[in-house]
Amino acid sequence: MKDPFDLFFRRKPALMLVALKKITKAKYGSVLAKEVDCTYSHAVKILQALEKLGLVTFEKKGRTKLIKLTKKGEEIANNIANIKRALE
Repeated sequence: MKDPFDLFFRRKPALMLVALKKITKAKYGSVLAKEVDCTYSHAVKILQALEKLGLVTFEKKGRTKLIKLTKKGEEIANNIANIKRALE
């Protein structure tokens, strides 16, 4: 196995939460897709699932949507980041 992290988590959704936590510029779906190396449409599906779980919210700015972590999302992103560091 290349990365033990993959044993415990689905890589793209977990990394997307961590990326949302650490990205300082505007948080758009296209930026997140590039950050976690997936297609934009895959990123949107993941983000919709995260929204249903109450981990992210969308804020419409004109024609684009900004993505923000909720308090619960921040806690989970922090925990995932800590586990990822422990496995490295």
